[in-house]
Amino acid sequence: CPLGPALLFVKTSQGKGEGRRFYACSACRDRRDCNFFQWEDEKVSETRLAAREKYNRNHQPSFTHRQNVERYKKFILLPLPERRFCQESEWENHSGHQFLCGISTAQLQTPSQLLYPLENKKTNAQYLFTDRSCQFLLDLIIDLGFRRVLSVGTPRLHEMIQSKVSQEEDFRVRSLLLDIDFRYSQFYTEDEFCHYNMFNHYFFGGEAAHETCRKFLHQDNGERVIMVTDPPFGGLVEALAFSFKKLMAMWSETEKEGRNSQEMPMVWIFPYFFESRILEFFPSFSMMDYQVDYDNHALYKHGKTGRRQSPVRMFTNLTPSMIVLPVEEGYRFCTICQRYVSSGNQHCEICNSCTSKDGRRWKHCVLCKKCVKPSWFHCNNCKCCALQSHVCEKTDAGCFVCGKAGHKRSTCPSLSHT
Repeated sequence: CPLGPALLFVKTSQGKGEGRRFYACSACRDRRDCNFFQWEDEKVSETRLAAREKYNRNHQPSFTHRQNVERYKKFILLPLPERRFCQESEWENHSGHQFLCGISTAQLQTPSQLLYPLENKKTNAQYLFTDRSCQFLLDLIIDLGFRRVLSVGTPRLHEMIQSKVSQEEDFRVRSLLLDIDFRYSQFYTEDEFCHYNMFNHYFFGGEAAHETCRKFLHQDNGERVIMVTDPPFGGLVEALAFSFKKLMAMWSETEKEGRNSQEMPMVWIFPYFFESRILEFFPSFSMMDYQVDYDNHALYKHGKTGRRQSPVRMFTNLTPSMIVLPVEEGYRFCTICQRYVSSGNQHCEICNSCTSKDGRRWKHCVLCKKCVKPSWFHCNNCKCCALQSHVCEKTDAGCFVCGKAGHKRSTCPSLSHT
């Protein structure tokens, strides 16, 4: 499809076994965004293949990356009053679009503030870091001695680094942005940006873009490089993990002795309730308590209380004790866990861990043998903790996928993987 190779899914019905497998767009879960669909065992006619190829060609950008770079060079030579920028699209009809005039050089260095964010939650979800979160990440990167950042879906972090490179002569950190939003090709060269789909590890620029990424990771024999990624929260964790492992494998190809036994340093930014899924694919990762917040998201804001706090966290294979969280924001160091935690995250002596995930103080349930949210109570019918207002599960209720009892759909062994 226009977004690269499709993924293999399965169409299931309750209690009816494995179901039928099909291919669909890797990034779009909504058919209105991409209508690609093909049964796995379906024979596709030459006519349909030709129509598909034509459709894909018609849904590509009008300009290549190199052409956009040349357009940028001409744009900055224009007198300030003649510099006009469409915030919505670079290749469609601009009638009715929002324009900005008199674009300064400083504005060109912050493209995420010029472009309208794409806010499809499952495909693009361009919720952009606040300056607070972005600066924290950059300070952490610098303090830990990293000098190159593979910015996967983190345009605001990339532009902060690029801005400092142009303004501070002694600034040594460099960044390469991999992002599905081709509009960024209007602002960055082919050595600074690669058009990339993180759901299927697809470089739209082909082998040349792949080689750009490989060279970036292999500089200085692969030393002092870290990957920072902020995927759409509606994305498939398994598909994302597959791509991130491919990028890690690209890094591990360097010839340094013992490299294959190491993992590329990485920070994956995602909501805390995906912890078990992320650890399933990256067992070496830990979740940090730092709350990541976003400029253009109504709920994901730092400083709110209770359930209105941002649920977004950092998952990383870096040593937890090395990640110093700001004390002025209420974080403290737990000497037993050897990591920084939020002020409300109290150490449980029974679990021998700081157990809170959402910033509130959790309580230990003796029957469940674990800590649970403060608003939960043990239900003897369900034999687990839940909200008091919950509806008890029927004892004969089975999994939606296979119909069997003892597990939920999300953990069904019959559920096909992408």
